[in-house]
Amino acid sequence: MMENVLNQVLLHKNSRVGADYNLWANGWGGQGLKNALERPADIISKIKDAGLLGLGGSGFPTHIKWQAIADQTNTEKYLICNGNEDEPGTFKDRVLLEETPFQVIEGATIVALACGINNVVFYINPNLKSCHEVMQSALAKWLDSEIYNNALQQGLNLKYTIVASSGHYIAGEETAAIEAVEGKFPFPRGKETRPTTSGVNGRPTLINNIETICNVPHILRNGVQWYRNLGIGEANGTKIYCLSGDVLSPGVYELPMGTPLTELIFKYGQGMLVGKELKAVFTGGPSNTILTEKDLDVNLDFKSVSERRSALGTGAMIVVSRGTGIVKRVAQYVDFFAAESCGQCPACKTGTYYMSQLLGEIDTGQGSKADLDSLVDLCNILPGGGRCHLLDGAVKVVDSSLYHFLDEYKESLNDDLN
Repeated sequence: MMENVLNQVLLHKNSRVGADYNLWANGWGGQGLKNALERPADIISKIKDAGLLGLGGSGFPTHIKWQAIADQTNTEKYLICNGNEDEPGTFKDRVLLEETPFQVIEGATIVALACGINNVVFYINPNLKSCHEVMQSALAKWLDSEIYNNALQQGLNLKYTIVASSGHYIAGEETAAIEAVEGKFPFPRGKETRPTTSGVNGRPTLINNIETICNVPHILRNGVQWYRNLGIGEANGTKIYCLSGDVLSPGVYELPMGTPLTELIFKYGQGMLVGKELKAVFTGGPSNTILTEKDLDVNLDFKSVSERRSALGTGAMIVVSRGTGIVKRVAQYVDFFAAESCGQCPACKTGTYYMSQLLGEIDTGQGSKADLDSLVDLCNILPGGGRCHLLDGAVKVVDSSLYHFLDEYKESLNDDLN
């Protein structure tokens, strides 16, 4: 894996210390919290000015959710640090939790300080066993540290908890995470009540992705302009890109937000596998969209990617080469969504199943033009039919593949059935 030390922050050696508290504290650990404690009322405005976005896939301005929580007068509030991460092609949170636990804890503490939160929950996929072990060790050391004790003396009052998610894909959805933290099955809730108003135990609850939280101590340590200068063009900060698929050097790369796709694949990923040519890139994991060879020049930031009829999502980039059947790959992803549907919403349960069946028929040469027409119709009528994003994600990848590779779908049809 090639390093880009100049721009690395979250994956810098000073952050990647595991549960070694002394090594972290002797680096740059704790300075962000110290600065935050000096003027806690200024934290949210600094996050706003820095332009920190939600890096779990939404790209939503972080300060808006924070301010909504801070404005709540309830004496009990929750922060859920969302590390469920269960989507194929996405593995950045595993690296951050396992290798930079103090960065996560410090960031969460600053978030809590900014929003008046007194309950911090580290919500982690149970399959990431090493992450649970490292976080437990690091948290014990944090609670016994001079940095934390100084914060207590300045009035900080926090309870930290590590909670294992159910391991289901849907458990990462915000309201499903709330259900899981309450000890229930992670059924996503309806959209009528926002977590910022009524979340865990009916209390105001903020849910932030692990990568988003990890940026917070560095912004408080180095300042707004420093963070903005890390990005390329209009983009701010860095982004962790999970590169996988048909490249020579797959891995986790922290690069300036706005790094061109071609640079990620051919410089850091060292190009395609020997004898392979690029066909497509699934962006943001399988619940997102497709870029093709003509999009190699796109800058990998939320705005630029959206202008290519795609989405940055989590920053996962799954590269596929010529010779790989797009219909087969999409069928595999929709199979995943069909299996992960909680079954609560009829449109999701039946819609993902039906799409899975149609894709399977088309991929194996048993599909008709009517099957393809049905698939197109489903892409038009299913969006918005579920309580969470699972159904929309499944539709999005199908719709994007139809847009870019409709001819490949048509070539897979059985003419005898038409």
